Amino acid sequence: MQRITVTLDGELVEDIDSLIASRGYAGRSEAIRDLVRAGLREARETQPTDGPSVAALIYTYKHSQRDLARRLTRAAHDHHDLAVATLHVHLDHDTCLEATVLRGPAGELRHFAEHQIAERGVSYGRLLTIPTVHGVRRHKPAQGG
Repeated sequence: MQRITVTLDGELVEDIDSLIASRGYAGRSEAIRDLVRAGLREARETQPTDGPSVAALIYTYKHSQRDLARRLTRAAHDHHDLAVATLHVHLDHDTCLEATVLRGPAGELRHFAEHQIAERGVSYGRLLTIPTVHGVRRHKPAQGG
């Protein structure tokens, strides 16, 4: 076994401690190992193909985090070919939620989402990717009429 050091915010530690108490773990290490295993399993199972896809990227963040909102917005603008639309919600005085609809190759969508979620100050993030059978084509207006 290897020992690693991880820094977690107080609220997350409280959540882990609640899980420990409710499931009867002997300590934090056992619980964290199980959580990591479950997260890795989910990542493997939900890994879509690299074909054309649509996705929803949802994350929460503290809007007061220095330059975070600007960095997140800039990334969306820099990837305007992937980002179709974004919904911004003020959850409370300090916390915002953004839900972004994405369209493009699954690998590019994952790469974009991973960078957004990894930004310092993003509290939680998740990407739901749905492969499209024949790609996504622009709607053509009806002929005639």
